[in-house]
Amino acid sequence: MPRLNRVGRKARPTKLPSQTLTSSATQHDTPRSVAIANRHPRLRFDRRAVGRLVQTLDAHAPKFRGGAPAGELSLVLLTDAALAKLHAKFLADPSTTDVITFEGNPALGVAGEICVSVDTAAAFAKKHRRDFSAELTLYLVHGWLHLAGYDDLAPEKKRAMRRAEARAMRLLDAAGVRMRFMLRK
Repeated sequence: MPRLNRVGRKARPTKLPSQTLTSSATQHDTPRSVAIANRHPRLRFDRRAVGRLVQTLDAHAPKFRGGAPAGELSLVLLTDAALAKLHAKFLADPSTTDVITFEGNPALGVAGEICVSVDTAAAFAKKHRRDFSAELTLYLVHGWLHLAGYDDLAPEKKRAMRRAEARAMRLLDAAGVRMRFMLRK
């Protein structure tokens, strides 16, 4: 039976290249399975590129508190309204947000689930004259860092999260991992 993500729909697993990751976050012989659910009606992207993003972060896990736990990682790309519903249901806050990360259970082979708002990334990028693809990539990185143990609620912890985000984005750039997210009109 296919595993359902928190939005109640089947997520499509993305096959990663067959090379083995040896980071402390992936203490197993096969690459991490990444299930990607695109629930945004206008978003288009290369699923394998998103898999490479996760694989690159996993390969450098020791630089990020050991990285996300081992197991399948679920990524869900949503509208503002859909993410606000999850925010209300699971965190008792109906407001919009950019990223919600749910911890998994590594003993059951589940690293966690990262839910991001495509609309928030697009609005922020437009308002601050930033690249939309880079902003949405940052949201995915942010969620992965939450699974690695980073928090951003207290000022000191938020600064540590921002430094880790900047390191991760530089690492992805140096590795040639460049995401291209597109919104259809």
